[in-house]
Amino acid sequence: MNLSRRTFIGAGAALAALSSSPLLASARLDTLRPLAPRRDGALPGAGQVVEAQLHAKVRPTDLFGRGELPLWTYHDDILPVIRVPQGGRVRAHFKNDLPEHTSIHWHGIRLPNHMDGVPYVTQQPVEPGEAYVYDFEVPDTGLFPFHSHCNTVEQLGRGLAGALVVTGDETRTYDADLMCVIKDWRLNANGEFLDFMEDKGASRGGTFGTHRSVNFETVPTLEAPAGGDVRLRLMSIDNSRVNQVGLEGQVDVALIATDGQAIAPTSFKVWRLGSAMRIDLCVRMPKAGETVKIYDYFAPEPVLLATIKATGPGLKRGDFDPAPLYAPTIQEPDLTNAIFKRVEFSATAAATPNVIAMPGGEELNLADALCLNDKTFWAMNKQTWPEDGHERMPAPILTLKKDRTYVFELVNATPHMHPIHIHGHTFLYLKSNKRSLPKHFTDTVLLKPKERIHVAFKADNPGDWMFHCHIIEHAETGMMSILRVA
Repeated sequence: MNLSRRTFIGAGAALAALSSSPLLASARLDTLRPLAPRRDGALPGAGQVVEAQLHAKVRPTDLFGRGELPLWTYHDDILPVIRVPQGGRVRAHFKNDLPEHTSIHWHGIRLPNHMDGVPYVTQQPVEPGEAYVYDFEVPDTGLFPFHSHCNTVEQLGRGLAGALVVTGDETRTYDADLMCVIKDWRLNANGEFLDFMEDKGASRGGTFGTHRSVNFETVPTLEAPAGGDVRLRLMSIDNSRVNQVGLEGQVDVALIATDGQAIAPTSFKVWRLGSAMRIDLCVRMPKAGETVKIYDYFAPEPVLLATIKATGPGLKRGDFDPAPLYAPTIQEPDLTNAIFKRVEFSATAAATPNVIAMPGGEELNLADALCLNDKTFWAMNKQTWPEDGHERMPAPILTLKKDRTYVFELVNATPHMHPIHIHGHTFLYLKSNKRSLPKHFTDTVLLKPKERIHVAFKADNPGDWMFHCHIIEHAETGMMSILRVA
């Protein structure tokens, strides 16, 4: 399947060649030039509405020449892409024709709580045959995945995901805009789906796929203008695997965005990319006929993921000078009177008894076995997400005061990595006891074993928000909780 020829849903414009690229923090990080000052006035998409049709159903598809797989997708395109200008409104008309209930979570978007797409927490699940309309403005530019938030191990494992691209951050047009989507598939020798989760994997680093893909192809070759400055957008929609991605070839590379949020162009070598994490790079392509190879180095031997071939007459772009993006519109949190909270991520062998008290004595909505699991391996602050036998949602792990600034110390007390994701807000990464990374905005923070990371954010979006590890099995076996902003 050649994603370079697919179209954007709603926007109707041809999707610029999808590709791959990205990286991992080198020991020494050099900022090449500052961000462009934030624009004043109305956002470029203010008043515009992009209508999208998303129809979840079983779509048998031959992905890798092994015969048809019963994929679950939102669209006839395996990965639907919605393109909208910053400040515009997405109106997604969703129909569920899967054999079980589902919903759509818009990962990384700072939207109203009732649009966040989490069954029983922000909405009732969309049952088979039912429809639902998601309608929200997009305040931030960048690349954002969307996916289900119930039985996600299987639903995402079968392909149920999409991408939202919010435009309006470029100060200078790139010579190409390419996207790389990384996903593993759990297939047996006959090309059939294996079990999506095993206890051995769920209790450790995750149940990894057996077949790797980039843009739903096996080691695809993509094209970009020779000598051009190319924007490479990398996104993982994998359930579990953390990739350490780097480029090989005679190219200059700068990191320009993390989780969609602009940073000052920074020289890079490699980047550890966990589930649902994204990186944008500016890459100066080599001369015509030469290639840039994309590898995952977090393996016994480097794994080739994709190749980008330089084509056409060589463009004369002078010395490598990556154009900065416009600064994020997220207000940097004021740390002067920030409230400090420690959140520890640990292993456990026992589920936490259900606590369902809410202000005013009300109870949280009922959940069901599809959204829960019958095993518990992980905990947050010694509390776990309920097992199958628990019939109700847990009480919030923390209650935050609206409009106050918080500094969270995220502590990994396990020997495994955990990409930690917050809903409805965006973290400002401050520091780590293990690594030297630039300060940057992110919605998913990768915690290395025994690492402590400080992040800050203003709790300005009221509601009950999910807060969890984005290794899906970890979340569904305990490492998931609720943050209440009130």
